[in-house]
Amino acid sequence: MKRTVRTGEPASEELIDAVRWYETRGPGLGGEFFDAVAEMLTLIEARPEIGSPSRRDPQTRRVLVPRFPYQVVYRLTPTEIVIVAVAHLKRRPNYWKSRG
Repeated sequence: MKRTVRTGEPASEELIDAVRWYETRGPGLGGEFFDAVAEMLTLIEARPEIGSPSRRDPQTRRVLVPRFPYQVVYRLTPTEIVIVAVAHLKRRPNYWKSRG
């Protein structure tokens, strides 16, 4: 059974903020970041088990975003793939753990 992908509001806001930040660093860079994240979301939807599982909760997984210091954190449920965070690898580690 194919799971539905749902992006939590905090993760959506993080993505938008990062796209804006990268765009200030160079024209088109924000779009490149967005495309890289979108590719990871497509991959997660096609192969939900691809991400590295958390030690404490194997249903929480992450994939690294190519070319950028970000990860997409998601949780698997029986019917959904919930995108929890689009998190920078060097800032506030594990801040997203309290998200449901």
